[in-house]
Amino acid sequence: MKNLKIKYIFITLFIMASCSDDFVDVKSNNENSEDYFNSEEDYQQALIAAYDLLQSTYLNVMLGEIASDNTLAGGENANDVPGIQEIDDMIHTPINQQLRDIWSWMYAGVNRANYIMEFQDKTDFPGKEGVLAQARFLRAYYYFELVKWFGDVPFVVDRRLQFGDQFSIDRTPKAEIYEQIEADLIFATDNLPYVQAQTGRVTKGAAQALLGKVYLYQEKFGESATVLEDLIDNGPYDLLTDYSTMFENDNENNIESVFEVQYTDIEGAGFGCLQCSEGNVAVGFNGIRTYNGPVFESGFSFNVPTQEVVDEFEDGDNRLETAILDIEAWAADTGATYTEGFEHTGYYNRKYISRQGDLNTGDANLTNPNNYRAIRFADVLLMAAEALNRGGISDTRAQNYLNRVRERAFGNSDNNVSATGAALTDAIYQERRVELVGEGHHFFDLVRTGRAAAEIDGFQSGKHELFPIPLVEIQLAGNQWDQNPGY
Repeated sequence: MKNLKIKYIFITLFIMASCSDDFVDVKSNNENSEDYFNSEEDYQQALIAAYDLLQSTYLNVMLGEIASDNTLAGGENANDVPGIQEIDDMIHTPINQQLRDIWSWMYAGVNRANYIMEFQDKTDFPGKEGVLAQARFLRAYYYFELVKWFGDVPFVVDRRLQFGDQFSIDRTPKAEIYEQIEADLIFATDNLPYVQAQTGRVTKGAAQALLGKVYLYQEKFGESATVLEDLIDNGPYDLLTDYSTMFENDNENNIESVFEVQYTDIEGAGFGCLQCSEGNVAVGFNGIRTYNGPVFESGFSFNVPTQEVVDEFEDGDNRLETAILDIEAWAADTGATYTEGFEHTGYYNRKYISRQGDLNTGDANLTNPNNYRAIRFADVLLMAAEALNRGGISDTRAQNYLNRVRERAFGNSDNNVSATGAALTDAIYQERRVELVGEGHHFFDLVRTGRAAAEIDGFQSGKHELFPIPLVEIQLAGNQWDQNPGY
């Protein structure tokens, strides 16, 4: 991670394999693990290891778009990464490698955070509460991803999952997991500063924003509005004036970035261990196939935006050219050449495709250094607007937050929204789609608001709100875990 780098090797119950990821050697048999955590340095190294799994969430982001109606799977052909193609077509099953990757990698993150918490009382040092607060934020982040994707999941806090635990730990209702996520994020909010000395570490603002989001997902609108408005009023964030620079590699961790996943171009990844990459793998996957021309680099042509989402942008919306690359128009203007991939739409996710000049010391498609803007201030404003409106709290304040985002998009106030009630709700949903397109949120927005079946081809109500528990995990647990409905 940029500014957060160290050697890590870890084996966790839900991975069943080691992954060399730059940290300290922590053996799966726990040999000498109780002799660790004797200094602040030990805690800090373990914390960096817990951060490290954030980098694997590139897959969560990419599939969060592909599962929605924003993008198609793309790739080289219909058999290029079958698991991605299946999710796009809503025909995925419990035997899906990409879903197992999300399950495994998120549990690896939980285990690393829990390792710190297991020994939280062993050694005291100044600033320890801040270290624990970061660990608890990360645990909340990983568990939130698991709940979003899989619903009720096996749940452990303050101790590591060990081999054999799968036989005694059942799936826990997500409501109970949400309670722990909330507690972790409240602790993080109370024990972290708005500005950290080291770029990339969790802040008070990140904890507040994620807490507000967690409340919103549970339709706790009052709680969500309270925490998000406190962040808006008292945090150090604002909308970036020039939206066109938002996703450029030289404008990371800017004033709008409430939380970013830090990436770097250090070599170490391969297709046999994508989670080993310190780079943003999605950038290469999203890239233009066999591209030759200015500004951009080649990639694998996955995650291609649809004409439908392009048409959602209103006339005069300056975000369109930053969000979506019209490759056919670009080629006509610049003389660039490219190859059409599978399900070619003519569009690419411009926010996250490789640029020329990005530093790459390894495979350029696996080690792109561009950070993922996981929580932006625009998202905070729109979440606050939704909570205020849907909670019946204040449509006036909801309009204000919505229109702050729109005024940046259009460069004036001529397109401000004055609607109230259900019409305002629809306007907020629409704004979230165009503001956040390409950033992995839309599928879950559709699901949590009950709109997915009407918007996503092949979506079956009562089934596709969740993804299946990987079959191999159920088998490893002695078939005692129930599968999600419909699978």
